[in-house]
Amino acid sequence: MPAAPDVHLPRGEDEVDRIVAAWHRERPDLDIEPLTVFSRVTRLARHLDLARRGSFARHDLEPWEFDVLSALRRSGAPYRLSPGVLLTQTLVTSGTMTNRIDRLAEHGLVQRLPAPGDRRGVLVQLTDRGLAQVDAAMAELLDVERALLADLSAEDRTRLAQLLHDVVAPFDAL
Repeated sequence: MPAAPDVHLPRGEDEVDRIVAAWHRERPDLDIEPLTVFSRVTRLARHLDLARRGSFARHDLEPWEFDVLSALRRSGAPYRLSPGVLLTQTLVTSGTMTNRIDRLAEHGLVQRLPAPGDRRGVLVQLTDRGLAQVDAAMAELLDVERALLADLSAEDRTRLAQLLHDVVAPFDAL
């Protein structure tokens, strides 16, 4: 995909500008500046969620399935993790993870293996089908996300990533 020209076009009014102006008109006593950021983040999150869901659906995956499969894929060969590690990487409860592993196993995307040295423990491993599916979905997801950022220069994308990092980092530290 060719790089977008590094030109800063004049920006038109967006829905957030209209919301902010209305609040400013109705409640001039409030500092509504946070809305200029977080209302846009919320709107972007909705658009991104729709784009991701569409991308995953084209690969017969639900977003939660992609989350689990991609955690396994990122772990490197042989693409296996304990359910406990999957819990921490996907931020779900133990019961939810058990249900998700069951469903992924039913679809032939993962398999359960005995954990070496732990007769009660199990490991979850990607199957060849799961590996192919998550790889294809990831490649398409990156194309979709790249297109969403196409109007930003490389410098602006780097700066945006850093600013978002700075906002999110305190939450990740909890």
